[in-house]
Amino acid sequence: MPATKVFRYSSIDATGQRTKGTVEAPNEAAATQALRQRGETPLEVAEAGGGLDRDIKIPGLGNRVKLKDLAIFARQFATMTSSGMSLLRSLAILEEQTSAPALKKAIGEIRAEVSGGVALSTAMGRHDRIFPRLMIAMIRAGETGGMIDRALEQIADSLEKDSALRSKIKSAMTYPAIVLSFTFLLIAAVLIFIVPIFENMFKNLGGQLPAITQFLVDASHNMWWIGPLILVVGVSSSVTYKRQMRVSADFRLKSDRLKLKMPVFGSLFRKLAMSRFARNLGLLLNVGVPVMQALAVVGETTGNEVINIAMKDVQNAVRDGQPMSSAMRHHDIFPAMVTQMVEVGEESGQISQMLDKVADFYDREVDSAAESLTASIEPIMVLVMGAVVGGMVICLYLPMFTIYQNIQSN
Repeated sequence: MPATKVFRYSSIDATGQRTKGTVEAPNEAAATQALRQRGETPLEVAEAGGGLDRDIKIPGLGNRVKLKDLAIFARQFATMTSSGMSLLRSLAILEEQTSAPALKKAIGEIRAEVSGGVALSTAMGRHDRIFPRLMIAMIRAGETGGMIDRALEQIADSLEKDSALRSKIKSAMTYPAIVLSFTFLLIAAVLIFIVPIFENMFKNLGGQLPAITQFLVDASHNMWWIGPLILVVGVSSSVTYKRQMRVSADFRLKSDRLKLKMPVFGSLFRKLAMSRFARNLGLLLNVGVPVMQALAVVGETTGNEVINIAMKDVQNAVRDGQPMSSAMRHHDIFPAMVTQMVEVGEESGQISQMLDKVADFYDREVDSAAESLTASIEPIMVLVMGAVVGGMVICLYLPMFTIYQNIQSN
């Protein structure tokens, strides 16, 4: 018999009241099933004692709504509406249990507007900095077709998959970030603590220092302003980059084109963009969003300005009566497989299903690319760190050979 674990849960009982507690089960799926058998609708099930799995919260940085928070919100909202609970009751419960301050405030304002007769999509549209445009468009389509619970379920699936993809990308980037940070700290430590010791020794022994060694000595003398300058330049460059990405379409286009051409990461960025494009467009078409509106939303939700420009071209082509696939062929961002699948979907009337297959394919490609990237970057970063440290050691010991030669000649 498999060992049981303790799971913390939050659920809605038959009377609509929210309950919390613990349940023992072999795994999370079994715990969820046990709650349903008791007549409760699970909202959240997590293994008890998983302290290391919690998100780290830093004071002053807790107001940003994370994709993970949105995914949880959408899943819980979908679960409650599909069980027959009213929108107002669902929103009230979500407002009470949501921990992200900005999301909590937005849900409260949305609930107040919905209670006053405003449509859910309209109320959420007034908080477009928190809720993605894709989410708002799908809810609006769900309201029109009377299937808001289905729209919410698909939104939850999409956000969960997107969150999982981002986690894998972050995991692939963690190792090189740590190694680079450690390398910079090591360089600073050598310049501050080690180089002065060698400098004093060289002064006592006499002789002319090689140019590269003199450069290290000069850098050591000026670390009091070089270090802060590098930090200020790095922070200001990051802030400027993010601001330009937010306000300038031309800058986003140039940056995204550069990302796609990067030797190691370009392929990964392209596959990630294709996955988002196919999944988002398939979801929008599947819930009944008009094609022109779906193309406009997709262009702004893939996170890639190259695709956004391509979608505007595709919109113009569709407006003129041309198929999407023919317009997509004019843009190199779309691989032949994607345009062929879209063409098959257009001919068979199953374009959303074809796009879902494309998205699933690129999800697997992203997984494989992230794993390969991690495996290939590790030895490269070790070599880079070894070359930096080894180069500094050689530079410090070069004067020794000159000094030794002077002693031999004397």
